[in-house]
Amino acid sequence: QVQLVESGGGLVQAGGSLRLSCAASGRSFSRNAMGWFRQAPGKERESVAAISWNAGSVYYADDVKGRFTISRDNDKGTMDLQMNNLNEEDTAVYYCAVYYSGSYYGPQEYWGQGTQVTVSS
Repeated sequence: QVQLVESGGGLVQAGGSLRLSCAASGRSFSRNAMGWFRQAPGKERESVAAISWNAGSVYYADDVKGRFTISRDNDKGTMDLQMNNLNEEDTAVYYCAVYYSGSYYGPQEYWGQGTQVTVSS
């Protein structure tokens, strides 16, 4: 069965860094776009970053541009999110997702269970 497992979340001080990882298993997603979403308490889930199947195209939400970097390794079936200069507004549960197609301009097919990121002042 398909599984997406996130890791790397935790508690960090403002200005610090974290690196999230998503490991996919059950089938290959080398032809699918992947992305990171987050949901803060009382807010809707939002897209943070996304990457096309061959990493030729990436997307970042405006408030993370210049601070977050998304990457993937199709051989390993993994996707990472390097998060630098974190601030309290980045506190949320972060989810890994796989899109139906190679482009992230469409719906998501699979979701991970999420990893908590907490940024303290």
